[in-house]
Amino acid sequence: MDLTNEPTTTDDTALTRRQMLSKSLAAIGTVTVAAGAGLPSLAFAQQQAATQAQFAVNGPFRRSTVAEIARKLAASAYVAPDDSLPEVLQNLSYDQYRDIRFRPERSVWYDRKLPFQLQLFHRGLYYNQPVEVALVADGQATHLAYDPELFTAGPLIPGPIPKEDIGFSGIRIHGPINSPDYYDEIAVFQGASYFRSLGKGEVYGLSARGLAIKTADPEGEEFPAFRAFWVETPSEAADTIVVHALLDSPSTTGAYRFTLRPGMPTQIDVEAQLFPRVDLVKVGLAPGTSMFFFSSNDRRDIDDFRPKVHDSDGLLMVTGRGERLWRPLANPQELQISAFVDTAPRGFGLIQRDRDFKSYEDLEAAYERRPSLWVEPLGDWGTGAVTLIEIPTDSEVHDNIVAYWAPREKIPAGSEYSFSYRMAWGGDPAAALGSATVASTMSGRALGFGDTDIRLFVIDYAFAPGVDRAALGEAKATVNSYKGAVRNVVVRENAITGGIRLSFQLDPAGEALIELRALLTFEQGPPAETWVFRWTS
Repeated sequence: MDLTNEPTTTDDTALTRRQMLSKSLAAIGTVTVAAGAGLPSLAFAQQQAATQAQFAVNGPFRRSTVAEIARKLAASAYVAPDDSLPEVLQNLSYDQYRDIRFRPERSVWYDRKLPFQLQLFHRGLYYNQPVEVALVADGQATHLAYDPELFTAGPLIPGPIPKEDIGFSGIRIHGPINSPDYYDEIAVFQGASYFRSLGKGEVYGLSARGLAIKTADPEGEEFPAFRAFWVETPSEAADTIVVHALLDSPSTTGAYRFTLRPGMPTQIDVEAQLFPRVDLVKVGLAPGTSMFFFSSNDRRDIDDFRPKVHDSDGLLMVTGRGERLWRPLANPQELQISAFVDTAPRGFGLIQRDRDFKSYEDLEAAYERRPSLWVEPLGDWGTGAVTLIEIPTDSEVHDNIVAYWAPREKIPAGSEYSFSYRMAWGGDPAAALGSATVASTMSGRALGFGDTDIRLFVIDYAFAPGVDRAALGEAKATVNSYKGAVRNVVVRENAITGGIRLSFQLDPAGEALIELRALLTFEQGPPAETWVFRWTS
C-alpha cells in the first residue's frame, strides 16, 4: 500500500523491516528554513539553536572540520546521546509516527530551484536518537534548529508536538532522477549509521551502513551512529551533492564525506576516517544489509504463491587477482558466516540480478526493481576478507543478510585509519564480466533416488554482452565439493535462453555443511564467473 498521495519510490515494508535501518517513511513531506516562507527567519532559528547544537554549530567549515571534531571526540570517553523524548512522542505506534509529516512545500532550497532539495525526519518510534543538521555555504556552517512549524501533526498524535529544539532523526535528499520536473527521493540517512539509495526507475531495497562492529558476535553487535550531518549547498549547475557526517560509538568515532551523483546507477563516493577508542578487531568496512527469504535454490518449508522473495539474490566479488565470484544467497537453518579471503579486492556487493516480474509476481513489493549495491575500493585495502553473514528468517520483514570487508589486521586504539570507496546503486555491475555470468541457481531433491538425500543443482549461465558464443568453442565444467560427493556433472546448451546449463548431483554423505565450487571454461576465451555455494542440511 502507498503511504502518501504523491509519487514516491519508497516501499511500504519500511518500518516493519527493522528497527535500526534507515528505512524512512513515505508519508513524510518536505521542509525549508528560508525566511519569507511562512516560518521564523533563519536568524531566529540560529539564535534558538545556539544553546542546543553540540557538533553542527554555526561557524567556519572546511573539508577537515568533521575530522577535527571526531579526533577530539575520540580523545574522551564515549557519552551516549540523550535519546529521551517529550511524553507526546513516547511509545508512538507506526501509524502515529507517520502522521507527523513534513510540509510538502518547504524543502530546503525549494525556492531557489537548485538541482537538489533537503528534507528532515522527525524523532519518534524507533528513531529516538537526536541528529544535528547544518547547511554549508561559502565556507560557513549554519545549524538548522528544530521547529514544530516545519511539520504537520495529524489527528493520531495525542497532543501538540514539542516547541523546544529536540533535533531531528535523519535527513533525506531529493532530486529529479526520474523526471526533470519532479524531485524523487535519491538518498536517506536515518537510524544509527544506516543509509540507502537507488538508481533511476528503482524502488528502495537494501541499505548500507557507515560501519559494522561485532556483527553476529555472541557479545552483541555495536551500532555506531551518525550524530550530525553537514550538507553542502549545491550550485545551480551541480550534478552532485556532498554530505558530511560525524560517526560515534563506544569503540570509535569517524568522519565521513559522501558525494552523491544520481542516475542509473546512482553513485556515492565515500571518504572515511576512523579514530578508534579501542582496538577494532571485529570491524566491517562498507557494509551492506539486505533481505533474502527464499528463491529457486531453496524453497524448504515455503508455502507462498510467489516464486521468489528477496531484495538481493547473490554476493558478487571481483578479487584482487581479477577472478569474478558469484555466491547465491541462502536462508539457512542456522546462522552462517562465510569469509572470502583476498588481498586488494577490486569490488564486492549484494546484487539483485533477476529483473523479471514473473520471478516474483508481487505487485506491491516490486522486488524486480530493487537496487543492487556494488562497492569498489579506492586504493589498496590490503589483506582481509569479504564477509557474508546469513541469518535465518521466517519472514520477508527481516533484513537477514550482511556483507562487508573485514581487514585482517586490527585497527589500533588511538590511531587514525582512512579508507575510500565508490558505491553504485543500480543494476548488476559490468566489472570484469568475463565470458558468462550466472543467471540463476536452482536445486531440489534428485529424482530417481528414492528417499535418499541426494540433491540436484542446476546453474544457468548467460553470455556477457558482445560475446561470440561460437568463437568460445566447447564448454566444460569442473565442480568441487569440500565434503560429500559430486556426480553426474552435465554441461549442455540452453536453447531456450541461448546460454549454458550446468547440472550436477550432490551426495551429502551425512554431512551437514558442504562448500561447493563450479567453474565453467571454454576452449577459447575467458571462463565464466566462478560459482560458489554453501549447502546446509
